[in-house]
Amino acid sequence: MDVNYELYKVFYYVARTLSFSEASKQLYISQSAVSQSIKVLEKKLGQSLFIRSTKRVQLTPEGEILFKHIEPAMNLIRQGENQLLEANTLNGGQLRIAASDTICRYFLVPYLNKFHRDHPNVHIKVTNSTSIDCAHILETGQVDFVISNFPNSGLSNVHNIRTIKEFRDIFVANPHYFPFKNETLTLHDLLQHPIMMLDRKSTTSEFLHSVFQKSQLDLVPEIELSSNDLLIDLARIGLGIAFVPDFCIPEGECELFALKLTEELPARKLVVAYNETLPISQAAKQFMDILF
Repeated sequence: MDVNYELYKVFYYVARTLSFSEASKQLYISQSAVSQSIKVLEKKLGQSLFIRSTKRVQLTPEGEILFKHIEPAMNLIRQGENQLLEANTLNGGQLRIAASDTICRYFLVPYLNKFHRDHPNVHIKVTNSTSIDCAHILETGQVDFVISNFPNSGLSNVHNIRTIKEFRDIFVANPHYFPFKNETLTLHDLLQHPIMMLDRKSTTSEFLHSVFQKSQLDLVPEIELSSNDLLIDLARIGLGIAFVPDFCIPEGECELFALKLTEELPARKLVVAYNETLPISQAAKQFMDILF
């Protein structure tokens, strides 16, 4: 089937914005031209791609399927254009990274600082999301690579994974409210107290639930949040025992202590993952070299 690329381009912008008027602005063409292009594409494909109403536009199931294929293709084309403009130098171009809030704050900032000082003309784009969502962002070609906690169920189909460092997760509490500083607790003991942890969308939640399940224990956290910083703040005021990566606790922390456990929790990894089917830009290669 011979379908003009421009038709798919118009479809991509309408599907991404769910607005014919917004797509026309971004494409610098008239709204009627956008509407006509979609009608032509639908006729060629023999499928309705959008449900149109006076209040909103939404994709049909067939439109959803097409968008899942068009989005990575558009990102790949954009990446190719950027690499050509970059012309194998670091005097321009773009570095695109995805990482969780915790990784950005507690690990990534010093490396971004160094890279920016060394290559000030490279535009740096950081997408902030959970480690699981970062894997999807990588799959659709929106970033050059992701920095993620591992294991990560979202990276099960990604083969290019390099370990940066290992870390351990710890339970921390305020000794005034939880006087266990000189005790060694079991996982079962912990269940008698309010546990605070990241929500179910995180790799940390996947990891901790699997640890308890292996001991045939059912973990029901008291508080689930999307921020390790907030978990630490709540632990400081005694609302519960927080489960966080060890690198989130600042040196010299005096309000919290790490609980001792009879069961040693497995170490996890901080990794770089990139899509083996896409070329790696000079900027991405240079940044990854800094990490190792």
